[in-house]
Amino acid sequence: MKRTIAVIDFETTGNSPQGGGRATEIAAVLLRDGEIVGQYQSLMNTGAWIPPMIERLTGISNEMLEDAPDAARVMREVAEFTADCGFVAHNASFDRGFWLHELDRAEVSPRVAPEFACTVKLARRLYPESPNCKLGTLARYHRLPDNGRAHRALADAMTTAQLVQRMQRDIGLELVEFLGELSVEHELLLRLQAVARPQWHKAATGYARDLRRHLQDSLV
Repeated sequence: MKRTIAVIDFETTGNSPQGGGRATEIAAVLLRDGEIVGQYQSLMNTGAWIPPMIERLTGISNEMLEDAPDAARVMREVAEFTADCGFVAHNASFDRGFWLHELDRAEVSPRVAPEFACTVKLARRLYPESPNCKLGTLARYHRLPDNGRAHRALADAMTTAQLVQRMQRDIGLELVEFLGELSVEHELLLRLQAVARPQWHKAATGYARDLRRHLQDSLV
């Protein structure tokens, strides 16, 4: 079943919510049928202080956040914007952690914590010849468009979305024997990132079987 993908990127004050980090900016880029169909971006005021090192990295200053919308309001908006989507992020454990933490603080936590497909995990399997799996390196490796300053949420989310588009194309070509007419959707990305590349054909076969069965059942 086709499902819109929401590519999420946070800028934050630290490495993890558990260590006291809070979000300073979020972006979501929507992909459907391999095309970018929408985007959302906002700074967000959590009341947290941005350390100088983080300000230099992101270009987001404490002064910029003074007039930013309240974080809870932003999270309610982006949760509505991404409703029913499958989630993807680069180094997904980082963004998923902040996603769940900021939603919880905004009192809009999902009933079931969503699974995030991770473009780092997928790139390690799909592009072992790349020098590394940093987003900037992969963007240069694939000659993706320049979307502006790195470590700003919308620029990074857009680059990640373009990387997902490239991955969907490359995976589709590699697994066409097992997928047939089926496209590379979020559920398949989740399955592929969980296994080594030599096992991808089995994952694709199972995905195709389950999807066709679901489509048949929906017609009954």
